[in-house]
Amino acid sequence: QVQLKESGPGLVKPSQTLSLTCTVSGGSITTIDYYWSWIRQPPGKGLEWMGAIAYSGNAYYSPSLKSRTSISRDNAKNTVYLSMNSLKPEDTAVYYCAADETKLLVFRHCFEEREYDYWGQGTQVTVSS
Repeated sequence: QVQLKESGPGLVKPSQTLSLTCTVSGGSITTIDYYWSWIRQPPGKGLEWMGAIAYSGNAYYSPSLKSRTSISRDNAKNTVYLSMNSLKPEDTAVYYCAADETKLLVFRHCFEEREYDYWGQGTQVTVSS
C-alpha cells in the first residue's frame, strides 16, 4: 500500500520561502505512468492543484503559481519536494501530496480527493508575521 506523508514548517513569515516534503512509502516515485502532485486547500475554499512531477522527472505547474513554485524529487530518498517563494498570507492552507497513475488530473481545476489513487494526510501551513 502506497502511503504519502507531508511535512513542513507549519508557520512561515510573509515573503519567505516555503519548503515542503512528501515522503513516499510502499511504492517508488519513478514507477512508470505515475504523477505526483501538490495540492492545497485554503480555509473555507476548494482544492487547488499546484503542480506535479512525473515518473520521468518532468515537472508541470499551475500557470497562476508557476513563477513562485518549484517541484523536485530525490529518487534515492523516494521523496518529492515543493518550494514556493514570496509567500503571502493568502497562501495559508493545508498542503497535500497526491499521486495518480494517469496524466488526466494534471492541470485539472475541478477535482476531488477520491479521483487520486493516493492522497496524503496534509500539512497545515500558516503564513503570518
